[in-house]
Amino acid sequence: MAANWEKVENNQGVLTVEVDASQVDAALDQAFKKVVQKVQVPGFRKGKVPRKMFEARFGVESLYQDALDILLPTAYGQAVQEAGIDPVDRPEVDVAQMEQGKNLIFKATVTVKPEVKLGDYKNLSIEDKDFSVTEESLDAELKRMQERHAELVAVEEGAAQIGDLAVIDFEGFQDGEAFEGGKAEDYSLELGSGTFIAGFEEQVIGLNVGEEKDITVTFPEEYHSPNLAGKEAVFKVKLNSLKRKNLPALDDEFAKDVSEFDTLEELKADTKKKLEEKTEQEKDQYVREQLVLKAAENAEIDLPAVMVEHELDQMVSEFGQRLQYQGMTLELYYQFSGMDESQLRDQLRADATSRVRTSLTLEAIGKAENIEATEEDVNEELNKLAGVYGRPADELRKIFSAQDGMAALYRDVQTRKTVDFLVAESKVSA
Repeated sequence: MAANWEKVENNQGVLTVEVDASQVDAALDQAFKKVVQKVQVPGFRKGKVPRKMFEARFGVESLYQDALDILLPTAYGQAVQEAGIDPVDRPEVDVAQMEQGKNLIFKATVTVKPEVKLGDYKNLSIEDKDFSVTEESLDAELKRMQERHAELVAVEEGAAQIGDLAVIDFEGFQDGEAFEGGKAEDYSLELGSGTFIAGFEEQVIGLNVGEEKDITVTFPEEYHSPNLAGKEAVFKVKLNSLKRKNLPALDDEFAKDVSEFDTLEELKADTKKKLEEKTEQEKDQYVREQLVLKAAENAEIDLPAVMVEHELDQMVSEFGQRLQYQGMTLELYYQFSGMDESQLRDQLRADATSRVRTSLTLEAIGKAENIEATEEDVNEELNKLAGVYGRPADELRKIFSAQDGMAALYRDVQTRKTVDFLVAESKVSA
């Protein structure tokens, strides 16, 4: 097999591949054995039609597509390795020659990982940020602690308020007709969360348990469903139940209930210490993130659009998973946020672009500085993960290996070591 790579423009090029005729004939043999099992010819059982009779009746050309399906994946993979390129998308393949007894010739138009021209990445400085623990931040943390230990109490009498957890049935109608995706039963909605279309939650406030109400809202003009965009809709809503947070008092009894301390002052002191430890970690993370962003800003990269699109695919998938943990689906999110997937992708595009840029920059710095993840580094990482997940390191290695995850683990460790290098070479301390 022979492969020739010719860069055309930017990050695209043409990979011309020539596969030996003997491999073509072998693939045609395989294709025939597969196809003949499905062919019916009078006088012959399935799978027993002679090759010459098959070709006389159907033509050898009828085997070409199956033979190509056999040949192309392996030939393309070998050609990519031989040419030393790093594709970032599926190739567009054009078969120039496919004939029995002759070499197969095909051309693959390929988008490859871009060249990174590194700018300054040593002795970088970043904007200072205050990470000190203030009285306000301490009070806010104690307030969150109150919220976490609040008791949800069923409200038997009284109207729904902001902050209440309302369990509702609802169904949406437009021009008197129910619309798809606008119905749910026993849906838990925190009033004031801004989860639903603007104006919906505000109209639930004031309802009593068991009460029903028609709630009128107007969908945004840019709403993804043309049938609803900019139009008025009516939701028939019933409040099934209502729960309200009962915050405990911040006193010594609270400290005894939620901690090993006897007094509120001791709890405050411990909370402040933990906040200081947390903010140190946040400062470390801030420094690392800012240095990576700075190095990426200083680099010259012609980003292929397809790499950003792939990153967006991943980000939308991650967002959908987070919604599932919250008891919501992407479909419901689109329904009540007034967005569709294309609008969500547009919203995430800047972050996706930044993620691709920083990833490519770190990879280039790692190569420039010969930073590698050693077996010792990976073993250390597996031991850390073993402590987190409570499973033996050897067992985790087997899991990673079974799922083809070891290469990703090596990359993660190499990336962390590269960021460690940036911090060590910067004008700031993490």
